[in-house]
Amino acid sequence: MKLFANRPIAIRLAVSALFWSFTILLVAGVILVALYRETTEQTFDRRLLVYVSALSADIAAGDESRGAQAAGDPFFDLPLSGWYWQIAQPGAALRDIRTSLSLVGATLPALDAQAEADPESGIRRGYAEGPDERALRLIERDIRVGEDTHYIISVAGPSDEIDSDVRGFTLAISLTFAALGLALALSTLLQIRFGLSPLQRLRAALISVRRGEAERIAGDYPRDIAPLAGEINLLIESNRDILERARTQLGNLAHALKTPLTVLVNEAQGRDDTLARTVGEQARIMRDQVTYHLDRARAAALAGTLGSITPVKPVAEALARTFARIYRDKDIAFDFNGLEAAQFRGEKQDLEEMLGNLLDNACKWAESRVSLHARAGGDDEAPRLILIITDDGPGVPDPAARAQMLQRGQRLDESKPGSGLGLSIVADLVALYRGRLRLENAAKGGLEIILELPGNSS
Repeated sequence: MKLFANRPIAIRLAVSALFWSFTILLVAGVILVALYRETTEQTFDRRLLVYVSALSADIAAGDESRGAQAAGDPFFDLPLSGWYWQIAQPGAALRDIRTSLSLVGATLPALDAQAEADPESGIRRGYAEGPDERALRLIERDIRVGEDTHYIISVAGPSDEIDSDVRGFTLAISLTFAALGLALALSTLLQIRFGLSPLQRLRAALISVRRGEAERIAGDYPRDIAPLAGEINLLIESNRDILERARTQLGNLAHALKTPLTVLVNEAQGRDDTLARTVGEQARIMRDQVTYHLDRARAAALAGTLGSITPVKPVAEALARTFARIYRDKDIAFDFNGLEAAQFRGEKQDLEEMLGNLLDNACKWAESRVSLHARAGGDDEAPRLILIITDDGPGVPDPAARAQMLQRGQRLDESKPGSGLGLSIVADLVALYRGRLRLENAAKGGLEIILELPGNSS
């Protein structure tokens, strides 16, 4: 059953129902055909027994010459018609065997020992091959006249009449069962669709929550699914409470640590000795490290929050205005494309952190232009947001150098201001959102940063 281990429930139910329906219909068809053949054979045998009885009555009355008239069917007079009768004594010579005219001098074969026999009536039934190699249904009956006279009466008819009736019935039952099977298949699919519709609605409600279109699962569900919907709602609410407490605690921790560090830096700046410079330098490093690790902890707590959807365009435009003022001496032009429908499935602060660091890096190295292009990726089950940030600066041709840029504290050019933490923070945030971050050389020069994040297919 490994083949269906990961298949949808609807497919598993449909395959199971269709398999067993087909099996039951097939078995039922085989049984009905077998019963019909048996009934047809019995009906045919009763017809043959009428002729056997007529011949037996004439022999018992001592009027053996009336055998042909007693059979009473013109088919017994037609040569090789398939309808034959024969009266013989055991061990009799060929000239002493009386037969119907249809046998044209031939004789009927005797049934073998495996033929169906009735010990009370002395009647045997079975199939044999006629004089023209035609299959026959044959009945034999032993009859005794007096003490010493023993006759074997045989009457045969063409078995293809039985086969023809059975074929007709088989065709009729096959067409009937095929129509019934089709009806069962359609009704099964409708039942599965109707029965699983609450699960489909529950799935749609969960997708709405994940996309931020709803805060909780709403709607009425059957009694066996309603508790599941309720538990999911409780889980969503509990997740939101935990995240809110995490925000508060991280904010308190940041305030508690940054304030003393700021005091140390300010005090050190008021003195010009080795100790003050060392304290100031180390305090600034500690403040950067606290900021870095607090951001990582906050991102780990908030990454993938249910219901968090952030439009990209307002965040990008706000950052562009900020960096336009910071880098006013470069007069950088920002080129945005495809941002209208772009949505990030995550916290707004995380998107601001990632785009802010990437746009800041692009502005530092750009000559005059920075572009941000957004497009959709993935599929409806796992939509992705792909952001491409390109500058017209010198770029980084060496792949090893581009990989080094993503390491914490690494800077390729000390002439530009910065701590070397920006891109590493972005890489950590991208990893927490199970995304991808790639650095490439742009086609027209400069650095191209490709950021792939969870998106929202709206």
